[in-house]
Amino acid sequence: MLIAIWAQDKNGLIGKNNRLPWHLPNDLRFFKEATTNHTLVMGRKTFEGMGGRPLPNRQTIVLTRDSGYQASNVLVMHSLEEVIDYDKNNGGETFIAGGAAIYTEFLPYCEKIYRTFIEASFEGDAYFPLMLWNKWQLTERKQGQRDEKNPYRYYFETYERAGS
Repeated sequence: MLIAIWAQDKNGLIGKNNRLPWHLPNDLRFFKEATTNHTLVMGRKTFEGMGGRPLPNRQTIVLTRDSGYQASNVLVMHSLEEVIDYDKNNGGETFIAGGAAIYTEFLPYCEKIYRTFIEASFEGDAYFPLMLWNKWQLTERKQGQRDEKNPYRYYFETYERAGS
């Protein structure tokens, strides 16, 4: 099953220089708990923005148009079809983890969304693509815990494709 996962500010911002524009440890913990023991799909720039190494206990797929691209301990794929075939044959959950172009390409195939919505504005250069929210149904919304390390008001949201 393909699942999109991302955090965004109230303006749809998701990145700055291929990194997150905020520090929200509770969201990082949520991401880790959701994706551990599953597959992560991300573009090359997102992968390199995370240090160019896979996250522990997850199979990472780096999607790139560069046919010569190589990275250690990840699967390198070059098309949406390759990833969809992998997902069908894998039988688990495959998380689409960015960046913006990857989300645009995969959203029509996702069955579920995990979105962290941060009620704040940040500076950055990458925005989540236009969403057709009428195709999705909010099934859960939980307010995140605020403290000195997580100073923003934020929500963990789960959506399922409408009609699924």
